[in-house]
Amino acid sequence: MLTTWRSLVLGVGFCLCILGGAVRLAQAETQPVTISYSRFLADLSHGRVAEAVIAEASLRTRYHDGTIGVVTLPPGSGYLPNRLVQHGVTVRFATPDASSFAGILIRLMPPLLVLMVIIYMSRREADQGSRGVLSVEQSPAQIYRPGSAPVTMGDVAGMDEVKEELQEVIDFLRDPNRYRSLGARIPRGILLWGPPGTGKTLLARAVAGEAGVVFLSIAGSEFVELYAGVGASRVRSVFERARKFAPCILFVDEIDAVAKQRQGGSGGGLEERDQTLNQLLVEMDGFTPSEGVIVMAATNRIDVLDSAVLRPGRFDRQIVVDPPDRAGRLAILRVHSRGKPLGRDVDLERIAAVTTGFTGADLANLLNEAALLAARSHAPWIDMADLLQAYERVVTGGPARRRQSSPEALRRIAYHEAGHALVGRRLEGPGRIVKVSIVPRGRAMGYVMQEPGEDQHLHSRRELLNRLAGLLAGRAAEELALGEGSSGAADDLERATAIARSMVAEWGMSPAIGPVRTAGPASEAAPACEATQRRVDQAVQQLVTEGYRRAQAILAAERESLERLANLLLERESLDGTQVERLLEPAPNSAVAVAGPPHGEIAITGD
Repeated sequence: MLTTWRSLVLGVGFCLCILGGAVRLAQAETQPVTISYSRFLADLSHGRVAEAVIAEASLRTRYHDGTIGVVTLPPGSGYLPNRLVQHGVTVRFATPDASSFAGILIRLMPPLLVLMVIIYMSRREADQGSRGVLSVEQSPAQIYRPGSAPVTMGDVAGMDEVKEELQEVIDFLRDPNRYRSLGARIPRGILLWGPPGTGKTLLARAVAGEAGVVFLSIAGSEFVELYAGVGASRVRSVFERARKFAPCILFVDEIDAVAKQRQGGSGGGLEERDQTLNQLLVEMDGFTPSEGVIVMAATNRIDVLDSAVLRPGRFDRQIVVDPPDRAGRLAILRVHSRGKPLGRDVDLERIAAVTTGFTGADLANLLNEAALLAARSHAPWIDMADLLQAYERVVTGGPARRRQSSPEALRRIAYHEAGHALVGRRLEGPGRIVKVSIVPRGRAMGYVMQEPGEDQHLHSRRELLNRLAGLLAGRAAEELALGEGSSGAADDLERATAIARSMVAEWGMSPAIGPVRTAGPASEAAPACEATQRRVDQAVQQLVTEGYRRAQAILAAERESLERLANLLLERESLDGTQVERLLEPAPNSAVAVAGPPHGEIAITGD
């Protein structure tokens, strides 16, 4: 229907342009020519002038041959009418009329009609959910009606607890009278917050699809405009439209773009954003339960939102959408693998086990990368090798590269990765080594891939100390075998220092500082005093040094295993977990093994 209207408008505009051109052409054919005053007097003397119409400062003349001209009269030409009569010229005087205004109106009519049609179609498209040409003050919200690209809770996996929280919202939209009869009031606003890629927008669309109601979607940044007052106007417009479609869901993505904490300062940008936020608060206060409009919003930074937005009565319910656990990752992999031919050797449970910390978007990207790799090799299906290669590509940030390195540099990389693998294996945990490689990927010169055990959300001090030793093992191996370290351990040092600082300043795991938190929350940037900060730095240095010495002790006791593993890496470039496990079988009566592995750690040596 919209395409038909657009075709009609284009046809009408084309016809009007042709009509306007024809009118201008007809006018051009009868357009009088400009004649100088001296030439006119000469033509008058030779009897060529037949008629003259005198205006205030000009004269319009017609010659006997049909030529029509215009002559500008000089000052003091009052004798001219008598001279014209003497030469037998018919003389008339022009009377003021509306002919000039009518001519101007006729010339302007085609463009005016085209402009009116454009304005009409722009407003019509805005009413149907599209953004018109003149949409500065209109709502840019996208509208998804029931049945168009349906998304239901069946398309959402790995979030069983979140889905239970939202089930009553779905029931309310389906049968609001059941809740109203009991005096229950559904939350006016629901805030979904969590890391990027966890499926917050998908959840909101699934709620609308499951309830069978209209879904209006808008980004918080779309309320921010250059012109003053436009943001508040758009807020009013989008809420007014939501009321027309009630019952419906109004979803505001990245709401922190418009609902950040107000600074109280003056200035164009801040004042405009504050006015937009004030209008948003007013509109949410104006909702009543009978309107059937539920506002859902998503953000990655709940800590920066204004407290007025989070108070009860606006966003009554705040739901955390965290990355899925192992079972959730398996469910998500099964959802995203629909329609993809998988080989018989594909073990999605193993992929779910090694993808600790992956979000739903990460898992979807992993399967897509595996499909691209299989298509590149013209394979009829996706096998396990494609999935593992895609996992390496996603984690390391790039494809394998055959970088030209000197034999000395390759030897250093081999010792570095062998040190990571040996210390990680000797720390005896449920995780096992999947692959050790010195083939560059992305920015990494080499890497150790270790399959973790169960997902862990809490870590003991011993486990964190083991993680420090595993991160620093590459640098320790370089110094032990080659006499000095290199810049390849920069990423390891950065990560080890970050863990040690968290242990000291946030988790109270340093005996020198004690069970005291010296780092303020993210919303409070209150630095510790200089003396306390100096003690924290000393404690961090002590923990990192302790982890480094533990790695040195393990490598010194297993020097022979380190040499064998490094030489095998130089020979084959990549080793799978079975080969590494066989080569690093712990010696009997070994006294270096301690409990607690670096769960899910993938040691990457970068530039």
